[in-house]
Amino acid sequence: MEQVFAPWRIEWVKREDKNPDVEECVFCELPEREDARENLVVAASERAFVLLNNAPYNPGHLMVLPREHGGDYAALDDATLLDHARLKQRALDALDAAFEPHAYNAGLNLGGGAAGGSIDDHVHTHVVPRYEGDTNFMPVVADTKVVVEGLADSYDALHEAFAAQSDATDRGPKTPVALDFD
Repeated sequence: MEQVFAPWRIEWVKREDKNPDVEECVFCELPEREDARENLVVAASERAFVLLNNAPYNPGHLMVLPREHGGDYAALDDATLLDHARLKQRALDALDAAFEPHAYNAGLNLGGGAAGGSIDDHVHTHVVPRYEGDTNFMPVVADTKVVVEGLADSYDALHEAFAAQSDATDRGPKTPVALDFD
């Protein structure tokens, strides 16, 4: 079996100055900030929110996070689990409308750095749109990342797609689209 290594990625994972303007948890602080667009918070429900990944694998790479701080998925209460799951469904609908991907990779990195995540003390689900023929080989073989769309454009497309959903309240681009599941 052949193996390809990408050791330069560890520099990003282990960087010292991860979020200099964050005092505690970036996932707790970003949804509380005033300008959602600047902080990439695109939609929110009562117990969860959607955040664009600031180092996306593909346009629309997002995370769905419970508002409650904690790294133990099993510790989430039923109401939070249901809200988080519903918001993941809405995120998939918004991604379908905004980007028309062919498939998705979705999952949780649980248990620390060995699971592949750089933030393990706040549960988050990654959703990565995937496209036929996109093998994503450039970072592995050429130390080069091809990003075909800027984060601001991805934010705008997703914000519009979330706003078009039923039970959505759009208060402008600097505020996350509010979703009500009741």
